[in-house]
Formats: sequence, structure tokens, C-alpha cells
Amino acid sequence: MSSLAWHPDRVDSPAPAALLGELRLDEPLCDYTSWRVGGPADRLYLPADLDDLLCFLRSLPAGEPLLWLGLGSNLLVRDGGVRGTVVCTKNRLKVMRRLDGGRVYVEAGVPCALVARFCVEQGLGGAEFLAGIPGTFGGALAMNAGAFGGETWGLVDRLLTADRFGGVHRRMVEDYAVGYRSVAGPVDEWFLAAELKLVAGDTGQAREHIKTLLARRAASQPVNQPSCGSVFRNPPGDYAARLIESCGLKGYRIGGACVSDKHANFIVNLGQAAARDIERLIARVREEVKTQRGVSLEPEVRVVGEPADQ
Repeated sequence: MSSLAWHPDRVDSPAPAALLGELRLDEPLCDYTSWRVGGPADRLYLPADLDDLLCFLRSLPAGEPLLWLGLGSNLLVRDGGVRGTVVCTKNRLKVMRRLDGGRVYVEAGVPCALVARFCVEQGLGGAEFLAGIPGTFGGALAMNAGAFGGETWGLVDRLLTADRFGGVHRRMVEDYAVGYRSVAGPVDEWFLAAELKLVAGDTGQAREHIKTLLARRAASQPVNQPSCGSVFRNPPGDYAARLIESCGLKGYRIGGACVSDKHANFIVNLGQAAARDIERLIARVREEVKTQRGVSLEPEVRVVGEPADQ
């Protein structure tokens, strides 16, 4: 039985005969991450669409290291770059449409902010908080991203995933263990798309709600500087930003990386930061909070790649 049986476009659609996307060799990843740092990927593939992506995955040799990249937020790529292949869904896998029964089909490459706006324009409520998540929907699924009290997986009904051999799987929410900024499920599968279940909403009120949320975000976060979003998870019963600020670390810098003066749980690139500066600053913040407040902060950000000297 086809795993694409509920896909809105087709059932058992054959893979394309030839790759239609773009393969780039030794591609600098600083252009693909929100921190604007990162060394080169051995290979970077920009798929034409979902079927092309599956065809590309089937073409890879067994054992090829594989990294998926969306808007590059919540990700620190080290200065030595990434060995193997990076699949970038930015401006790819961007199909989104309304289905019956208050449902919306969203592919992994759609920015969360666009998902929020689409749902509002369709008269559907509950997804407004996504406007505050600076990443693709695939990335939001991978970590149960949240903002303004909402979490991604509270909207999810079912999903499509791909394995590293280009096989497609239909998954249900029950197939995953979902927690605060964490998602555990089938090994070596990546999210292709999700079907969301929403409720009827008032379009005018929802638009105003999004405006209010974005105004709050702009007032409290360094939205005009390169960052990854929140660096650390909030510990139980407290806030990472409060702990960091209480240790006097706002404005603390290493090289071109700086703890934001606007929000202490953001590390910003002042313009000339290297990935090693950011990684060292993350470690220093953790050390100071542990020493001064006795709390072990856990990073939200994922660190990948090789140091520059390797």
C-alpha cells in the first residue's frame, strides 16, 4: 500500500526519471544558516520538489552521511563544515493547501510564518503562534518548536516521512514521543509533510493577534541581528533568559559573538563571528549559570560539522 495514499496531489506517483534539483559541491553553509556562520558542505542538494527529493535519496550510496537543513535556525554549523551530503529544503518542499474538515497540508520547507498566515486567511484558528517561529515547518516538527505558549505538535494529526533510502512512510502522532522541545520517533526518518487539524476562527481577530504577537517579539528579541533564536531550553519552573541575565552576562562577548542586550537567551553575530566564537560563548554561559545559580542549562541549538582545524 502506498504511503502517499493521503497525499493531496497523487497516489503512487512515480519518481522522476532524472534528478531535477541542483547539486552544489563544497558549498559554504554560512549562506544557509540564520547565524550566518558555518564551513562548506561536501555536497548540498536543492530538490525541485518532493518526488525529486525521494529520487535523490535513492541515488545516494549506502552509508552516506546526511544532514537536513531548512532555514538554518536553531543550528550551529562548525567552521570546518559538514562531511557528506546536506539536503536543503529552503524555498523547496513548499506545497501548502487546505483540505476538508479544517485540515491543512504543509510540506516541510514552508516557513512557519507562512503557515500561520495561510491558516488565518483560510478562516482557521490555532496556528497564529507559528508566526513567531523563525524556521521551516519541518524544523518545527523535528524539535516541537514553540512560541507564545503554543507548540507545533499540538496541531499535528498525521505525517509523511522519508527514510535515507528514499522510502516514504505514513506516520501518526502516536508513533512519536513528544515533549518540550523534543521529538523522538522512528530512527533515520525525516519529515516531508504534515497534515494539521485546526478549528474555525475569525480571520480579522486572528490577523490582529498575529500583529500583536510579532510586535511583542520585535520589542523583546533582537530580530534585526543574526541569531539562531533561543539558545537554551527553559529549565523547569524558570527561564533561561532570567538566569543568564542574573549572572550579568548580557552583552558578554567572545570574538564576534555576543549575548544579546535585548534578550539574554539569544546569542547574536555582531558581523564577524566564527562558529567557534559562538560555541565557546555557549559553553561559557552554561559554565557561569551552573557556577552562580546551580542550574545546568540545556541547549536548544544543534551543533553539527567539524572544527576548522580538522
